[in-house]
Amino acid sequence: MTDLVACLSTGKGTWGPLMKVVESPSWENVFLVAPTFFAQKFQTMRKNVQVIPIDDTKELPELIKDVQAGLSGKLFGDVAVNFSSGSGKEHMAILAALLKCGCGIRLVAHTDATGLQEL
Repeated sequence: MTDLVACLSTGKGTWGPLMKVVESPSWENVFLVAPTFFAQKFQTMRKNVQVIPIDDTKELPELIKDVQAGLSGKLFGDVAVNFSSGSGKEHMAILAALLKCGCGIRLVAHTDATGLQEL
């Protein structure tokens, strides 16, 4: 099984499509990188979902370090990544942190027409 790393943040209507990706039985573990405000509001019944809170007001280099610290030692090999929610700054921090951790990435998304798919 594969782990999923996704951004849970801003963007009108982005949580619905993201939750369809998260709810897929394909994931061994799910790591949601989210600004502290969203991390405090988000609740899930799934045991394999971990929210990694970040301070999105930080500069990008610090944000990368924070994401990397939150994911360190938890991911190995290729991981699935979803960027349907969040900002470019958050996406860059996640991508940079994953690459610094030595992970390969596979972009995944959910569409009504095809369901979960690798892009």
